[in-house]
Amino acid sequence: MTDQRSNIILWGAGTSRTMRPIWVAEELGLAYTLKPIGPRTGETQSEEYSNLNPKQKIPFCEDGTIKLSESVAISRHLIRKYGNTETLQPPTSIEDQAKEDEWLSFVYGELDETSLYVMRRHGALASIYGEAPKAIEAAENYVLRMLAVVATQLSERPFLVNDSFSLPDLFLMTCLNWVDNYGISMPQVLKDYQSRIAARPAYLKAKSINETVSV
Repeated sequence: MTDQRSNIILWGAGTSRTMRPIWVAEELGLAYTLKPIGPRTGETQSEEYSNLNPKQKIPFCEDGTIKLSESVAISRHLIRKYGNTETLQPPTSIEDQAKEDEWLSFVYGELDETSLYVMRRHGALASIYGEAPKAIEAAENYVLRMLAVVATQLSERPFLVNDSFSLPDLFLMTCLNWVDNYGISMPQVLKDYQSRIAARPAYLKAKSINETVSV
């Protein structure tokens, strides 16, 4: 029987969002092919890639006949299909799924999209989207408020959901690295959490692989 995992192709490298499916694949021990294209290299506008993903964004995943964009969807798919290890398993109950959804939505919606990417859009990418210093200031203040919420959640537990590493932790770690890159101070409990997650072998390998492209 052909190992379906050998059919996995991950497109994209060099960003926090491309890091996520690469890291998931490494946690699960999956065999995959990486196409390390960057977001602003022109490669996402190529005919080949546009035919695969009309959104012209990364990351993107091909897994046999299924083709997925968006880091949340890709990561969830890989875990649901291949998550039979002790490192990343799909939730086993409706309640656990709901709590995972809650924190994944919070991290992606409030930290990534609503605040950190606003700072990137009007900071490093200001030549494309325009300078907006007030928007950056407001976004940074919002980041600090959301980090306080996360710090409270992690003050009495090692991970966001239950007592084991899960997808919300993976997404949070990529956002905390983003916070560091912007020089934003975070509570000590988050620094300690970040250090623990950074010691995971799959994280270290994924980080090295993801950094094959500089953006």
